[in-house]
Amino acid sequence: MPGFLGLGAADLLLLLAGALLIAGVFAARRWVELRARSLAPKTGWCMLLLAVLPIALRLLLLSHHPVPSPDIYDEFGHLLVADTLRHFRLANPPLPRPEFFETFFVLQQPTYSSIYPIGQGLALALGWTLFGLPWGGVLLSTAAFCALCYWMLRGWTSPEWALAGGLLAVAEFGPLNQWMNSYWGGTFPAMAGCLVFGALPRLRDHSRTCDAVLLAVGLALHWLTRPFESLFLFLAVALYFAPYWRAWRRLAKVAPEAALILATACAITFFHNKAVTGSWTTLPEKLSQEQYGVPAALTFQANPTPTRPLTPQQALDYRMQLGFRGTRAETLRSYLERLEYRVRYYRFFFFPPLYLALAAFLFTLRHDRHGWVALTCLLFALGVNFFPAFQLHYVAAVTCLFVLMSVAGLEALSRVAVRAQPAGADAARLILLLCAAQFLFWYGLHLFDNSAVSLAMRPYETWDNINHGNPERRIFVDRQLAQIPGRLLVLVHYRPLHIFQDEWVYNSAGPANSRIIWARDLGPEATRQLLQVYPGRTVLMFEPDARPPRLSPWMSSAKP
Repeated sequence: MPGFLGLGAADLLLLLAGALLIAGVFAARRWVELRARSLAPKTGWCMLLLAVLPIALRLLLLSHHPVPSPDIYDEFGHLLVADTLRHFRLANPPLPRPEFFETFFVLQQPTYSSIYPIGQGLALALGWTLFGLPWGGVLLSTAAFCALCYWMLRGWTSPEWALAGGLLAVAEFGPLNQWMNSYWGGTFPAMAGCLVFGALPRLRDHSRTCDAVLLAVGLALHWLTRPFESLFLFLAVALYFAPYWRAWRRLAKVAPEAALILATACAITFFHNKAVTGSWTTLPEKLSQEQYGVPAALTFQANPTPTRPLTPQQALDYRMQLGFRGTRAETLRSYLERLEYRVRYYRFFFFPPLYLALAAFLFTLRHDRHGWVALTCLLFALGVNFFPAFQLHYVAAVTCLFVLMSVAGLEALSRVAVRAQPAGADAARLILLLCAAQFLFWYGLHLFDNSAVSLAMRPYETWDNINHGNPERRIFVDRQLAQIPGRLLVLVHYRPLHIFQDEWVYNSAGPANSRIIWARDLGPEATRQLLQVYPGRTVLMFEPDARPPRLSPWMSSAKP
């Protein structure tokens, strides 16, 4: 019988078991610390553990939270890049009757291609090829990030604190995080950042070729994913080595290998530009701004004006993107107001108990290396503030630096003694325990997703973006389509008050060879002409604005 908060006896027993588990961990903290200290210096084993852990924890949730289904149009853009790469192409030939296939962030001319760089798509394509699912690439990226976060921290702090940071990375950015449960990136540029920031102290101390190569690989991967933010990454590297001018001669000996890797990354970008836009120097995103007016320009640039006819949905998206920055010219005041507003989004990178560690980190800024860490994070925050809209993966490269700030603060706190008692060490342990408790609490709710506890607490969950059977409508429609045999042509009919972000016209890199083609409903006569291009398909009408979404046979007096 339901009791407090609608919880039954089984739910209360579950809460009690969780509390006992946390209490047991606290009671066994000495044993845990000893085992962690013995494991921490074993780099290979720690990296393997931290790579396997987020994947294993996420796979355990599949019964309630299946493989994520893409829903945001950025995700479909990256998936189109991945599918294009899987076909060993950088771009796809233009589609016949492109007016049927107009959608967000996809070029129709001169090629049928996504507007995004190839980095995230490359990760998705790798997972798609190895495991048959693009989500496999997301899992691999997350695993690599968590493992490399520990490796990066080994260059900055002790093995014990590096392992603690790696476990924090798993808890914060692993199975419950939106980056692991979507397709539009986050852990891939974060992984690249780990390579860069982990190689810097090693390269400074030893000037080894392998460290220079890892630095260049990190810079190259980030360049292929987030070109604009890579400018701040290169500047951060330059600022790091600026005080060590006496080491420049040693560093010059390993520069050729790094330069070759970076030159290769630039060449890939040029070839990608040429394949997609027809120009070596025109980015696909830039061509999209010229043709469709989106994405919005940086705040110091003029607003783009579309040159192609826009669908009603594209026109609304264009107006929305213009609204991000308004019609007024950028001023210092508007820039600072936008920066102040966005500070709250950086909570994404820290569990609430770690705010105390951040306060302790401030007392370590007198050390040059920690001052550089804070300066680099500030540099990224100032740089991405030129975007009219903000997404967390814009600053993904410095994710490991945020973890380092947490770890360095905890390490500094652990050295504090009060009346010759290790009060600081106890406080650091308590903060880590609270972080573990927060993760285990929410993970347990998702593991037992149908329990009354989970249903009661779900409205209070923040930041995490694991799919609660969402997007339910797309899953519902996909299941219906799976039951219809043969090759299909699905016409999407939008009502006048359709929510424009709810776009359904997305296709593979080769629609003609796909079982299902999605197209806009442009009327019976136009559809009859489209069927001449794609003959032999069963035509369906899909109405996403119906409740529930309605999928029905195409009925028309003009039907051939």
